Amino acid sequence: MTDCIFCKIVAGEIPSKKLYEDDKIIVINDLNPGAPVHVLIIPKEHTQNILTASDDIVVYVKNKLPEIVKQLGIEEKGFRVVVNTGEDGGQSVPHLHFHVLGGKALGWPPC
Repeated sequence: MTDCIFCKIVAGEIPSKKLYEDDKIIVINDLNPGAPVHVLIIPKEHTQNILTASDDIVVYVKNKLPEIVKQLGIEEKGFRVVVNTGEDGGQSVPHLHFHVLGGKALGWPPC
């Protein structure tokens, strides 16, 4: 998708500090963090949201989470994973991404 900001980040057209990268995903800091640790896990292949995503990428991200949260230093105290879907769900970029938040006690509701 040519006008997708996350596709441009993945392609290196928009600079970003990648905290983690492999052949399927990148992890970057959220520009507007909601917690001391707030990163985005972004699949490299464009898909609109969790409903259009392949099972393979969802399982891949789930299996990478232990490594990512350990690297972030939030695995022991806990963290939250959020996937916003659609406008009413708070999805501001129409490219599947997973928010990982931690580094403090997180309240509920999150909004």
